[in-house]
Amino acid sequence: MQRISLRLLRSSAAAAASTTSSSLRGLAVLRGGWPARPALQPPARTAAPADLTRWPPRRGYSQFASGFTPLKPKPLGSILDIERAKGLSPEHLVAAWDDYHLGRGHIGASMKAKLYHLLEQRSDSCRHFVIPLWKGSGYTTMFMQVQMPYIIFTGLEDYKARGTQASPYYTVTHYTEFSETKDTVLIRGDVVFTSKLTDSEAKTLLETAHSFYLNDVRYRLVERFNKETHDFEFRDVLQVLDMPTM
Repeated sequence: MQRISLRLLRSSAAAAASTTSSSLRGLAVLRGGWPARPALQPPARTAAPADLTRWPPRRGYSQFASGFTPLKPKPLGSILDIERAKGLSPEHLVAAWDDYHLGRGHIGASMKAKLYHLLEQRSDSCRHFVIPLWKGSGYTTMFMQVQMPYIIFTGLEDYKARGTQASPYYTVTHYTEFSETKDTVLIRGDVVFTSKLTDSEAKTLLETAHSFYLNDVRYRLVERFNKETHDFEFRDVLQVLDMPTM
């Protein structure tokens, strides 16, 4: 793909700029900087699934789901020169976004507006799910809450142990500024605890989370977890992902 010649990138981190200079040369669309530490907020008028005797105990789950305080995401304008980006093709915009996030400790992704609207629609009634993430010779289970345009992940065991004091491991923001003009939603993931997740694991977790909401077959498991908790079996998730039941 032809690279962009516009000088739009303004990185405030010299070390990061030197690390990624070869991939970013001529693609200067983005500004550097780190996001504010995220906080979490409960979805308006949304209750957690009623009977979660296993995923996780009902008492702790309800507290966690209702214990969020407002997110403070990094505005797109602090990452991207929006006015200049308006002149880019969707392909060049996505290329610049992806290249910028390589090696920076963040995850960059994108999706078509139609898929974003489907994700938004489905998550409105199904805001929670559990996802196994393969690590080494086994997997760890992540608990997610979706409050579009945000997705928040924390470890299920950490949440069970700490309840409302459990901190997010990983937060994801979907930016819709170009959804109508370029049919593109830009996505940024921020790993809050790098000791808990690598960039590669965070990327896999995001892709897996999206797949459970956008794939019709997988979404049935999300619905079951949120609406028919008694019938939810975690081994069905493992089977769909071709993971051993252990």
